[in-house]
Amino acid sequence: MKNGKEGTVKEIMMGSPVTLSPEDTLDLANDVISLGRIRHIPVLEDGRLVGLISERDLIGRAVPAIFGLKQKSKSALLKTYRIRDFMRKRVVTVSPDTQIKEAARVMAEKKIGCVPVVSAGALIGLVTATDVLRYVERMP
Repeated sequence: MKNGKEGTVKEIMMGSPVTLSPEDTLDLANDVISLGRIRHIPVLEDGRLVGLISERDLIGRAVPAIFGLKQKSKSALLKTYRIRDFMRKRVVTVSPDTQIKEAARVMAEKKIGCVPVVSAGALIGLVTATDVLRYVERMP
C-alpha cells in the first residue's frame, strides 16, 4: 500500500513471464516448469494470449496418460502431445490497474493460482497467489 491507497497488480506482477506456443510439446512445458520452478505458463499465438498451462494441468491431465512409464518413455510420450491439447483455453485476466484486492478475490472465487495481466490485448505480466501473499506480508 502506498500512501494508504490500495495497490494495483502492476506493482506486484512479474513482467515478461515465460511463455510457450500452443504448438510446443508437453516435454518443453514440463522442462520449463521443472527447471524454472514455474507453476503457470501463458500460451501465446501471434502475440495473443490463447491459453494457460500449469503444473496442475500436467499432473492432472497428462500423468494419467503416462502413469507407470519409465522416465525415457515418459519423455518420449510427452513429445507427442501439443500444449494446445492440455492448456486451459478460458483464461481469466486482469488489467494492470486492477486493484490487488480484486485480483485476489477473483483468484479465490475462481480457485485459480494466477491471473495474466493484459493491456491493449497484449500480455504484460502475471500475478500469482504467491505475489499477492508477499504483498500482504509487506503491509503495515
